[in-house]
Amino acid sequence: MLNRREFLAVTGTSAVGLALASVPRFSSLAALPLAKPDFTLRIAPVSVEIAPGTVISTIGYNGKAPGPILRMREGKRATIDVYNDTDVPELVHWHGQFIPSDVDGSEEEGTPFVPSHGRRQYTFTPQPSGTRWYHTHVMAIEHLDRGGFTGQFGFFYIEPKNEPGKYDQEIFLAAHHWEPSLAHMGPQNNGWEIAYNSCSINDKALGHGDPIRVKQGQRVLFRLLNSSATEDIQLALPGHKFKMIAMDGNPVPTQASVDVLSLAIAERVDAIVEMNQPGVWILGSVNDEERKKGMGVVIEYAGQSGEPSWVAPAKTPWDYTIFGTQEKIPEPDGRFELTFKKIPGERVTFNRWTINGKSWPDTDPLLVQAGKRYRMIFHNETGDSHPLHLHRHDFEIVNIGGKSSAGLHKDIVNVPRFSNAEVDFVANHPGLSLFHCHMQLHMDFGFKALVKYT
Repeated sequence: MLNRREFLAVTGTSAVGLALASVPRFSSLAALPLAKPDFTLRIAPVSVEIAPGTVISTIGYNGKAPGPILRMREGKRATIDVYNDTDVPELVHWHGQFIPSDVDGSEEEGTPFVPSHGRRQYTFTPQPSGTRWYHTHVMAIEHLDRGGFTGQFGFFYIEPKNEPGKYDQEIFLAAHHWEPSLAHMGPQNNGWEIAYNSCSINDKALGHGDPIRVKQGQRVLFRLLNSSATEDIQLALPGHKFKMIAMDGNPVPTQASVDVLSLAIAERVDAIVEMNQPGVWILGSVNDEERKKGMGVVIEYAGQSGEPSWVAPAKTPWDYTIFGTQEKIPEPDGRFELTFKKIPGERVTFNRWTINGKSWPDTDPLLVQAGKRYRMIFHNETGDSHPLHLHRHDFEIVNIGGKSSAGLHKDIVNVPRFSNAEVDFVANHPGLSLFHCHMQLHMDFGFKALVKYT
């Protein structure tokens, strides 16, 4: 196993060292003039008992993990105070929002850190409406108690100016993997990867905590988030279908129904479920081992009791295009051909990742002009899927796996292994914008580039 000295010799630094090098030269923001906050977040150690005898010691927000649901109105300016009670600098990223770089929560874009035992105030206008989320954006590197491995995540729901409200219950569910450890998986020349001992939806493992109680005939709106650091998930609710109404917070052009939800890292889905199969059921992972580790929650109809039932769904491939249209898309003003490759860690270190043959911080910036439309053409030449994210913008999926689409706007697009995809974005938010794979180990080890406005 790679020891710390060997690791530092390979990488030349540490996650903490990188963070400290970028911290403003003050130990606390308390002396700065601050407005009255609409919300306050406190980053601090927390203990989460996801099941009897399984207590997760991690870092969370406001004494829990996930953190509080932040509900704000679209277009109404908001101020959030963030206190950092930990010994290392932190960042909070407001994922999926069109806000300035200096408050977006990305070191690469120039957002200042929230210093250790200090405070920072974020002020911005929440937009666009829909199911967004917030999370730490620090690198973890070899520290499996930092970054996306922690409990620093929570929903950020931006209420639209006109909420349809065609549902009886609204349920927020965040899936997470816990207790990470280094593991060897995949090819013999592969580097270190991550295995997990436990899982939860919100703060409880399957079978623990209260069930979700429903009534026959109800329309339940599930807002689901995959907040895991490194794992995609597939969820099913036997006997029920998920009618997709939004993906990554954005309404879908075609509201198709599916038996299984597939969520890559950082993806969200909003789905309506018609409660028409009375009983006690498991809403959980289709992977048996993952479900045994806690990835699920019990759905209990009024007047029903007994052991919750699970019925494995049929295996069907996930297809983004069924939620889009076949309308004609405008020709882009420019194109970026981006090829992704892996440099294997050879079982002595972590894998590294390249974009057009280069790893961050040496990746070439993508130069754009304000108001222009650009097409990103992805060539995934690796055996891993890649959930790709562009800060402060969204993607319109044009083609994925050889199938064309239009109208589906997302802030994450998961490019399957050994596959290609094409997405368009409009350069309408000037400032530095980070493009990266949202899988923690990929982001930490080279899979990043900057979009720069000329």
